[in-house]
Amino acid sequence: MTNFARDEFDRVPEVSSRQGVHRAVSAPSRPKLWPILSVGIGALAVGLVAFLLLPQLGFQPAMAPPSAAAAGTSAPAGPTTAPSESPASGAAAPEPQSSADSEAASPSALQPATSETIAPAAVDKSQPVAVFNGTLTAGLAGRVGATVQSDGWVLGEVANWQGSPQQQSVIFYSDAAHRANAEALGALLNIPTLVESADFPTPVAVVLGPGYQ
Repeated sequence: MTNFARDEFDRVPEVSSRQGVHRAVSAPSRPKLWPILSVGIGALAVGLVAFLLLPQLGFQPAMAPPSAAAAGTSAPAGPTTAPSESPASGAAAPEPQSSADSEAASPSALQPATSETIAPAAVDKSQPVAVFNGTLTAGLAGRVGATVQSDGWVLGEVANWQGSPQQQSVIFYSDAAHRANAEALGALLNIPTLVESADFPTPVAVVLGPGYQ
């Protein structure tokens, strides 16, 4: 042993508890598990009751509609139209009307096609009318010329026919503008044959043929 003087550290107390800078280390606290277990057991009980009792009460779980891939069908490429309202029970659905039927039923298709008509020229009795006798009856041209003049027409040349022999009575008119005059004279003299010709000096010429009375 050493011969150093005793100090306070040489006195060992009877109680051996630690002193000074030494601190007692407390054990870590453990979380309580009973609240978590009680919540889990309650949720399991509710799920079990719902699985067993709800089908018996008539509640069915909502099923998601099958997708196009699961059903094996693909959506059409073209645009689709929304379905119309379903007809009442017992009534047959109307058949779709084809384009041909719709065109036939349209008002424009039912109306008859009207072609543009040109109004005929008015009768102009101021135009001179020539009368030629192509028969062997003497004075026939003068008698017919008097009839024409008495109807209001301007009488032109009255003479015997010097052209080729005619087989019937004919009324010649120079162009379409004088056809109305030729028709009016044909009705007056009972001569139905009308011929367009520009060989006469007057717009309308009456040639009396054999058999004219």
